[in-house]
Amino acid sequence: MAREINRLSARFASTTKEAGRHADGGGLYLIVKPSGARAWAFIFKREGKWREMGVGAAEAVSLARARELAAEARALIAAGLDPIEERRKAAVPKAAIPTFREAAIDHIEGIAPKLKNAKHVQQWKTTLGVEPVAAKMIRIDAKVQARHEAALNKLLAMKVSEIETADVLAVLSPIWHVKPETASRLRGRIEAVLSATAALGHRSEVNPARWRGHMERLLTKPPKMVRGHHAAMAYEAVPAFIAKLAEARSVSAHALHFAILTAARSGEVLGARWSEIDMEAAVWTVPAARMKAKRVHRVPLAEPALAILRKMAEVRDGDFVFPGQRPGSGLSVMALEMALRRLGETVTVHGFRSTFRDWLGEETTYPAELAEAALAHVIADKAVAAYRRGDALERRREMMVAWASFIEPAEAGDKVISLRRKIVQRAA
Repeated sequence: MAREINRLSARFASTTKEAGRHADGGGLYLIVKPSGARAWAFIFKREGKWREMGVGAAEAVSLARARELAAEARALIAAGLDPIEERRKAAVPKAAIPTFREAAIDHIEGIAPKLKNAKHVQQWKTTLGVEPVAAKMIRIDAKVQARHEAALNKLLAMKVSEIETADVLAVLSPIWHVKPETASRLRGRIEAVLSATAALGHRSEVNPARWRGHMERLLTKPPKMVRGHHAAMAYEAVPAFIAKLAEARSVSAHALHFAILTAARSGEVLGARWSEIDMEAAVWTVPAARMKAKRVHRVPLAEPALAILRKMAEVRDGDFVFPGQRPGSGLSVMALEMALRRLGETVTVHGFRSTFRDWLGEETTYPAELAEAALAHVIADKAVAAYRRGDALERRREMMVAWASFIEPAEAGDKVISLRRKIVQRAA
């Protein structure tokens, strides 16, 4: 019976000129090319695919040494590792291997163009700890938060090649049950960052954050995420709220006021540019790139909305209608929510769109398709959508004027405070 390993002799390995593959056994081969060049190769099967790893030229690596290297490769395979990836990992200088923080920043920059908007980019940064979350926005027990942050900070400082399952588990465990949606997204984002570093050769392909067949055995399956309605204010309460909002007079308060008057999404308002506004025609045209449905959306502006724009024009600095604190920037993604919190409200900005829809259904006779057009919703019924060729701008203008008349107090404040300039401007 032929030997399974150590089939070749040292003399044959050093003198043969016969072209082809000569098996020594255990995956080790002497490969002789027609030119006479000889080299060792280790051939193995991983995940259903055959792979070949060079072991060295036969002139430089003896048969005995080639067998030692093949044995080391077989040991790695037995441990569930890929010898090619392990060798690539060992070849990368330790100083060149990034920390998890560095890898996360690089990964976010790489995927940013593919994400829908700046808010999603910010969510990646805050959940991964690249940027801190405002303390007021943390809604979990302080001790739990401290444990989570300590583990995350440790992970951020580690070289990606050093991160193991226990390190990922330490980050996820404190918040897995109290913030299941956040924790689940964080796990996925850690997995994505580590996968990217593996592709760059900075660590093995074994990902300690993967769910299937790994984390699912260590953490209970998170509850199915049920999307509820955004907390909304009763439409009867909106006029009193608008009166209170008008007293705030900050840029974020005016942006929130404008969002309510136009029934727009917060991202659309925060990103509003002066180049999109036609004051004479009283129309705000939101480009397709900034719309959820990726279609241009024209918003008819009632007089109270125009009045807000005139106030903002007094402190105009750049193209953003609602400027942020840094020159040339817009308000932060949380500006409108924080304006609500400062007024003691627990509803959401998005909820005002539901409030607007409730008012239309309960207090007016405007058709449902007109309301859907105002909210820039995609009509699921293809037959209905086919008949609605235009955007019914003038019919919607009448509807938005009625909404503004319902929610606006008799006299609105006429001041606006620039958050950057810290001065009070009066409307002309």
